[in-house]
Amino acid sequence: MTDDRIARTHAWEALDSRGRPTVACTLTLANGVEGRAVVPSGASTGRHEALEQRDGGERYGGWGVSGAVRAVNEEYARVVEGRSVADRVGIDAAVEEHDGTDNLGRLGSNAALAISLAATVAHAASERTPLWSTLTGPRPASIPMPMVNILSGGAHAGRAVDVQDFLAVPVGAASFTEGIEQVARVRAECARLLDQRGGWSALVADEGGLAAKLDSNEAVLALLADGIDAAGFGADEMAIALDIAATQLVEGGAIVLAGQGERLGVAEWLDLVAGWTERYPIVSIEDVVGEDDWEGSRAATARLPHVQMLGDDHFATNLDRVRRGIDERSANAVLVKVNQAGSVSRAERVVFEAIGAGFETVVSARSGDTEDSWLADLAVGWGARQIKVGSTMRSERTAKWNRLLELESVGDLPFAGREALAGQRSAEQG
Repeated sequence: MTDDRIARTHAWEALDSRGRPTVACTLTLANGVEGRAVVPSGASTGRHEALEQRDGGERYGGWGVSGAVRAVNEEYARVVEGRSVADRVGIDAAVEEHDGTDNLGRLGSNAALAISLAATVAHAASERTPLWSTLTGPRPASIPMPMVNILSGGAHAGRAVDVQDFLAVPVGAASFTEGIEQVARVRAECARLLDQRGGWSALVADEGGLAAKLDSNEAVLALLADGIDAAGFGADEMAIALDIAATQLVEGGAIVLAGQGERLGVAEWLDLVAGWTERYPIVSIEDVVGEDDWEGSRAATARLPHVQMLGDDHFATNLDRVRRGIDERSANAVLVKVNQAGSVSRAERVVFEAIGAGFETVVSARSGDTEDSWLADLAVGWGARQIKVGSTMRSERTAKWNRLLELESVGDLPFAGREALAGQRSAEQG
């Protein structure tokens, strides 16, 4: 459509899936088209992420974002109005320049991202085309392999156990549609087994997974493996991924498993994790050591070449950290969270850099997410090949799954499949 310049900017305070305030933004274009986006927020945040602005004080327990909303309406509006949303990279650059800090902390990365997302959505709407098709990357667009939360601990479930997330990956599925149905069966069986083993399946964690209150991390792993078996799947059909979020477990250079009363050196901890990979069909491990333990990350990646070693807090969707990780082989895959970066174009550059270096990419939601579905389109358009948004319930999670189901139903996009996971070629050759 003609005249896709931004005519009006309007931000307001919305609520995320944890009931905490977040920044929402609508950009209205001169042609009448609107782009609307609501910014997500994380619970287990690394210190290298772009910096949100929160109000502090008594309102919402200090979590309010009225200052970030004001920054959009009173400062960024003057920066972006009159610009074409076709130049979303230029809009992001102008916003970054106006903030003037590397981590977007002066006005808040949540304010910057609200503009960036709304501009990206508005551009697609103005072009009357699916959002994913406005994104081009080094790989063709595809429907990503889902990595689905089944059981949760850590910061997502009141530290019921130490490991943050235990996920199912439908590696044998021929399509996304088939894979999601298979994972739903696994979750149902795990809920039944959790009740039998002293847990309570009615307790649901931040991302829709079952709150895994059992005696140990391995007890939860065993339950997931048994749930996969009970659902009728073998290891070549349904695999396991772990998000350890080890930064939250590090104390004085050691890994502290508070739920089990254990304190392990990094070498001992890696021995334990390596043992898990021998006993269970684990294909991906996220943040196996602390975010700044480059030596430990290198050691883990070298020791487990058949496993996808995924960096989240370790990389923080930060291009400089990703480049260092590529040089040092401190991982073989990058988790991509748009709000860690602070803009769509910053996250996009991380995806393209990782793919160009032979690393895999997993586009991820946050624990405090929203009903928006743009994340699914980003994963598809970028050719990221993997996506991680939570479990198969809670509407802020299913919004993304439902968008992918819709896109696959059209029939024009291939499903990424098992080969999307880093480490799988090594496993097959071994």
